[in-house]
Order: sequence, then C-alpha cells, then structure tokens
Amino acid sequence: MNMTKYIKFLGLILGIVAVNVLAFSPGFIGLEFGESAFTTALSVTLLFGSALALFYGSYTLLFKQPVVLPVRRIETHEDYVEALSFYRRIKVLEEDITLGLSQLSRMKKKKETLLNVLHQRFDPGELSFKKFASVTLEVEKLLYLNIRSVLNRLNVFDEADYANMMKSKSASLPQKLFQEKTKVYNDYLTYVKDSLHTNEEILLKLDQLLLEISRLDSYEAGDIEQMPCMQEIDQLIKHTKLYRQ
Repeated sequence: MNMTKYIKFLGLILGIVAVNVLAFSPGFIGLEFGESAFTTALSVTLLFGSALALFYGSYTLLFKQPVVLPVRRIETHEDYVEALSFYRRIKVLEEDITLGLSQLSRMKKKKETLLNVLHQRFDPGELSFKKFASVTLEVEKLLYLNIRSVLNRLNVFDEADYANMMKSKSASLPQKLFQEKTKVYNDYLTYVKDSLHTNEEILLKLDQLLLEISRLDSYEAGDIEQMPCMQEIDQLIKHTKLYRQ
C-alpha cells in the first residue's frame, strides 16, 4: 500500500484525538455529559462525528479503490502524477511507471531551476530571456505529451489478459493467435519504454541547456538559435512531434 495513505490516515487519527482532547479536557473547553442538555447533545454530536470521520477516512484512505483520471481531464502536474500513479499496480510496468513519475518530478524541478537562472542572468523583457523561457516551456510540453501518450496506452492495456497469456503461454491458444497477441502486448510495452527513453533525452537536453546558459559571458540574442544545445532541442522537438502525428 502507498505509504502516503498511511501517513494521511495517521494524521486523521491525530487530528480527531486532538479535537476530542481540546473538547473534553477540563483545562480547555471541558465538555461534560449531564452538565446540561446542550453540552450533553454537543458531546454526543462530537463523539458521533469523530467516529463517522474515522470510519469514512479509513474507508477512503485504506479500502476505497482508486479511480483512474480520464486523460482528457488531465491538465496540471498533479493530475499527471495522480493518473500515472494509478498504474503502479501493473506489475510488468511497475519500474516504467516509477521512472515516469520520477521524470515528472525532475521536469518540474529543472523547469524551476532554469527559470530562476534566467531571471538572474536576463531581464524578463529581453529577447534572450523570452527565447530561453519559450524553449523550456516547449520541452516541458513535449515531456507531458509523451506521458499523455503513455497514459492512453495504459488505459487500454488489459493486465489480466496479459497475465493469463503469459501464464498459459501457447498451451491454450493456436500458435499463430498466441504470436499475434504477444506482438500486440509487446508493442504496448515497447511504446511505453520508447516514450520514457525520449523523456530521458529531454531531461538531459535541459541539463545541457542549463550548463550552456551558466557559461554565457558574452552573447547576442540572434546567436541563441546557433547554440548546439538549442539546435539539438529544436531537432528533438520536431522529430518527436512528427513521430506523434
């Protein structure tokens, strides 16, 4: 189970305990049963509410099955993380999903670092700032596009069918049909891995771009497109967009 769920559940318990301590401790609010009709009703309501919150919280955090977020509704970084995390349950893709989540985290950090460096070296109104910032955002969009494509494949990946196929091998299927099904699933897995490999290239190019920016002493705005890393990033963007069409 995801450790984050345990942490949230522990926080829920501590919060409920803290509220009840404050409510019933003589040193704080000091609610007592039988003191008056109002305090008795308030005490009962508080205990009932605490039990209900604990029950609902435990169900939501520990037992309720997660629902996959539709790809068309994914917009923010957090949406991508949530959607990709859902597929960690697919054993054959567990390492790939972990890598994809790592790429999302690294992309966010690298983008923030690059923009901070640009603010330190250039004025936001300068053409140089705009060009570097623009290519950074384009690269970010490309990485998210790859993750979105991966999510589209994962959404139709039948884990149970794949597991049954691998378990029975060709014993229960005609050889030709087994080979065709194997090819289909291998294409799924290959596509996911290729997309993540492309993302690793993207992240590497951002590291190289950051290094080249940090080395800039004298420059002309018109020379930015001629920087080796900028040219490589431009080719990577064009190639990937062409491949996705």
